[in-house]
Amino acid sequence: MKTNLEQILIVDDNNDTLQMISRKLSSRGWRVFTAQDVSQALQILEGGGIELVLTDHKMPKITGLDLIRHLHSHYAHIPVIMITGYPSIEGAVEAVKVGAEEYLSKPFTDDELFSAVNKAISKLRQNKRSRQQIPANPYGLIGISQPMQELYTIIQKSTTTNATVLIQGESGTGKELVARAIHYHSRYSKAPFVPVNCGAIPESLLEAELFGYLKGSFTGASETRAGYFITADGGSIFLDEISETSLSMQVKLLRVLQDKQVYMIGSKTPRKVNVRIIAATNKNLPLLVKQGGFRDDLYFRLNVLPINIPPLREHCEDIPPLVGHFLEKYSRENSLAAPKLSDAAIQALQAYTWPGNVRELENLIYRLVILFEGQGIDSSDLPDYMKFTLIQDRNYNRTLKQMEEEYIKGVLASVNDNKSQAASILGIDRKTLYNKLSEWTSSEDGK
Repeated sequence: MKTNLEQILIVDDNNDTLQMISRKLSSRGWRVFTAQDVSQALQILEGGGIELVLTDHKMPKITGLDLIRHLHSHYAHIPVIMITGYPSIEGAVEAVKVGAEEYLSKPFTDDELFSAVNKAISKLRQNKRSRQQIPANPYGLIGISQPMQELYTIIQKSTTTNATVLIQGESGTGKELVARAIHYHSRYSKAPFVPVNCGAIPESLLEAELFGYLKGSFTGASETRAGYFITADGGSIFLDEISETSLSMQVKLLRVLQDKQVYMIGSKTPRKVNVRIIAATNKNLPLLVKQGGFRDDLYFRLNVLPINIPPLREHCEDIPPLVGHFLEKYSRENSLAAPKLSDAAIQALQAYTWPGNVRELENLIYRLVILFEGQGIDSSDLPDYMKFTLIQDRNYNRTLKQMEEEYIKGVLASVNDNKSQAASILGIDRKTLYNKLSEWTSSEDGK
């Protein structure tokens, strides 16, 4: 059976075993490299092209487990098969925990060897296809949905001008990522990108932080210090949470936008600055303007090029690639095996409303990688508040009884038919649940 000539590295301190496995795999069309210790293996890996590693467990100095840990940390895309002559449950668990795909015990048959390799290669190809299905974009953002494609288009337009940008979106949607994408793909990219969280700086300090101050201009000003606008000269300043600034500060920001110059505290001489201003907010600025909480003249100055980032619930088809990205990121950073989410778990994530948006999803995947011990994560492993979010068809022609049946069956499906758990979620006892199920079964039998 010919393959696509995936390159396989075999690591074993026993030359006879090394040659035996090499011959068998070569006969099936794979290109095989061999190493008798981990040092040789690392040299081969550095040359690139290796797509699968088979490693012995017990080796002098550096063990197979140490190699797997290194691979998982530095070559997370390469699957590993552990081979050992000392089989044990503990050894298998440890190998899988540090990142091995398969665990082969000596002596093994040809069928066992080929089966393990084929399974690992099949997963490798599947992962490649998944990555290829995600259209590349130059901005480092993840998403294939129509709302994200529209976002990429407006980002691209923003990079070709020096107009002020106002990014609006709920908390956790990635406003700073969009701001960075605009900066690093514009003519300002060679100068600094300076992010400022206006809501995190006390009002009494914000002016000094933004515009700078001269030595002795106020108590505690022991040295002259440039502000964020001067630091960003020639580049971009990102004013996050612009809606949290006071009306008096908004007047000063308006002056900078109009005159392209700043006054350091204690100075009577203005300083010219060439700065691209990118502002962001999670508030409804037009409403704030109507309520008197934000100046309309500043709003119109900022809103030259508006960008609205969609909340995650409006492009839930992007959840699978986002999950894949965060799984790979945090498993690699923590040298842990990346768990696989079942289809039911992915569906539950797509049904959830995500009030914290992508940031909430990222934090959840981080916790799952750190805390979950096992190879697969199902919907029942998700937090209680999101397992049972059901997508309901807005069909108002159904009776209340039909809706009740659909809901209860949906809850049962989400907990893999665990009656006790379902009854607890529904707030009824098991007997009531069984009675309802029996009633529906009898009704169907009588049709």
